[in-house]
Amino acid sequence: MNQDYIQPNPWSLIEEGFDKERVKSSESLFSLGNGAMGQRANFEESYSGPTFQGSYIGGVYYPDKTRVGWWKNGYPEYFAKVLNAPNWIGIDVEIEGAPLDLAICPDVKDFKRELNMKEGWYQRSFVATTPNNIEIEVVVTRFLSLSHDEVGAITFDVTPLNSDAGIVFKPYIDAGITNEDSNWDDKFWNTTKVTSEKNRAFIESHTMKTHFNVCTFMQAHSVYNDNIKTTPDSENKEELSIGFEFAHKVKKGEKVSLIKYGGYTVDRNHKADKLTTAAKVVLDAVSALGFSGLLEEQKKAWAQVWEMSDIHIEGDVKAQQGIRFNIFQLNQTYTGTDSKLNIGPKGFTGEKYGGSTYWDTEAYCLPFYMATKNQEVARKLLKYRYNHLDKAIENAEKLGFKNGAALYPMVTMNGEECHNEWEITFEEIHRNGAIAYAIYNYTRYTEDYSYVPEMGLEVLIGIARFWQQRVNWSEKRNKYVMLGVTGPNEYENNVHNNWYTNYMAKWCLEYALEQLEHVQQNHPSDYKRVMDKTQLSIDETGLWKKVAAHMYFPYSEEHGVYLQQDGFLDKDLVRVADLDKKERPINQHWSWDRILRSPYIKQADTLQGFYFFEDHFTDEELEKHFDFYEPFTVHESSLSPCVHSVQAAKLDRMEQAYTFYLRTSRLDLDDYNKEVEEGLHITSMAGTWMSIVEGFGGMRVRDGKLCFAPKIPDQWEKYSFKINFRDRILKVTVTQDGTTFDMNEGEALEILMNGEPVRLS
Repeated sequence: MNQDYIQPNPWSLIEEGFDKERVKSSESLFSLGNGAMGQRANFEESYSGPTFQGSYIGGVYYPDKTRVGWWKNGYPEYFAKVLNAPNWIGIDVEIEGAPLDLAICPDVKDFKRELNMKEGWYQRSFVATTPNNIEIEVVVTRFLSLSHDEVGAITFDVTPLNSDAGIVFKPYIDAGITNEDSNWDDKFWNTTKVTSEKNRAFIESHTMKTHFNVCTFMQAHSVYNDNIKTTPDSENKEELSIGFEFAHKVKKGEKVSLIKYGGYTVDRNHKADKLTTAAKVVLDAVSALGFSGLLEEQKKAWAQVWEMSDIHIEGDVKAQQGIRFNIFQLNQTYTGTDSKLNIGPKGFTGEKYGGSTYWDTEAYCLPFYMATKNQEVARKLLKYRYNHLDKAIENAEKLGFKNGAALYPMVTMNGEECHNEWEITFEEIHRNGAIAYAIYNYTRYTEDYSYVPEMGLEVLIGIARFWQQRVNWSEKRNKYVMLGVTGPNEYENNVHNNWYTNYMAKWCLEYALEQLEHVQQNHPSDYKRVMDKTQLSIDETGLWKKVAAHMYFPYSEEHGVYLQQDGFLDKDLVRVADLDKKERPINQHWSWDRILRSPYIKQADTLQGFYFFEDHFTDEELEKHFDFYEPFTVHESSLSPCVHSVQAAKLDRMEQAYTFYLRTSRLDLDDYNKEVEEGLHITSMAGTWMSIVEGFGGMRVRDGKLCFAPKIPDQWEKYSFKINFRDRILKVTVTQDGTTFDMNEGEALEILMNGEPVRLS
């Protein structure tokens, strides 16, 4: 049974009724972010029930020493972790001397949370009876500013309902925090300075080992009957925390409010010895605006984001809520303003996966950012990988590769590999192909070729060198083979000749050769610079050609399909539909040994190759492979349903495409994988966008032209989306009766609609 407590609503997430069992799940679902920092939806006041505290700062991490039972040569020394940052949201509240704590209140009613995605704010309200029998109404509103991305703002309103009451607000900041998932219980933060100035407080601290310097700051004042109290009644300062007290005698039925601003200044953006000064500048700016002025700015900023990235669906509220939730979280996680940042699989919503960069960015996220932002944002994602090329070469050297071969990491913060499961670290090498594919995808979509001669060619050479060295010549097959790999399907480890990996390697070698030729002819000075730097020889490129021409691909004549890897047909081929439902998801019910021996596919593997290289295969070949592999796919990776949705739509299986779409768009809202309390699946949310735009909308770029083959699920009356294609803003609206295109901006454009040319101006 999936969870179903989030109410269907086109623009908001709404939860009604207080349930301690759902607190951690809601902390994930109602998370906030602004690209620079993020926050789980923890209560501001103290809460003694089960909770998962989480505040995160983009780019600030700690190298947690690897912990494994048996060390193997080549293992990364550490697993990089996004750190739970000092807590700035805390506001303890006392009602006639008793602490407000929903875990111990004898009665909590009218509890409601709302995450307003349209305007970018989160609100929680309830009526509670405290242990000393005072009934209060509480309304708390919070947001992280998009326009001032170092700051967040909170209003905390309390109204006593059944008697007058002494109410004390205790806003604080606290650096005495830990990560839930630390390997060795190391101390991650060192606090160096705790100071205050009137109603402002500052904690300066730095991360251990990585030495990121951070100032956590706050400013607070209270309001009662139009009287603003900017001077606290008292201050409580400790070694790792500092707080103020604002005390009021409040009449029954009257409201008292605390307004708090807080956040972080970081030495990634300011001088390390000027962080408190920078925090004061930020606080001056936001207090001049006031909470309502800052909120107005927030609404305008989000209106601008939605103007370009919204997908509007009519006739299906759950589908509408799902896609907007996905788009909202993507925009909260990455704004494209900083090329040193990337998109972690959990974004700012939890600690799993360390907040690091995976191949998800290139394979799934790039299309969303290319089409809904200007191309500079996508280019920054590619530049991020170019900046890490030296580290990718170093990563390959550690595994015995030579001569500038590059292996991009599976998991990284700074370009170094920091994933410590051997079957992924050493074997899931297909990630290298996703980096090259992103370069191809970017130039194909934007027509901005400048990235290749400036940066991309060096990346492609490093990747091609890796593939050429990674294969073996098989005398028996008279082909090049690739041994000991893990494909995208992580329910198969240490396999030989994973079709997707072999196909990727062949394509990367051919694409690198193509780009070498193009740059030599069209950008001779860049070509000379790159050749001098890489010392690439004709002998070497001759080897690339040889490997690409003689790559082995496992194939079944009997089934007429490429095999996921050697030996796939030796498995006990029982379809997923014939599995006992009580044993699903298998990753929570089966031993790893049993999973590895099974035919079950965690996510699109062979079909991932058919998704990337659709033009290389006929529709009949796609259909045959889809019909063969999908019945063995358990979709226990968040990245799986979106690819299958796009392909089902291409095959005109709209009911199946719609089911996969709902699965990907509501993966977290309905908690399909029973793990949402750990955080959201941010990178797969870009796949949800692909399900609509590429799946139902049929959008492709072929031979430099934008193409559409729109379809619409029976459940929908209409849907529309916008894309930015080479500085033209195009709106596509699909109804049950047909499709219309509106050019909002840019020069005339010829597109193909179901293969027929259409001119837009």
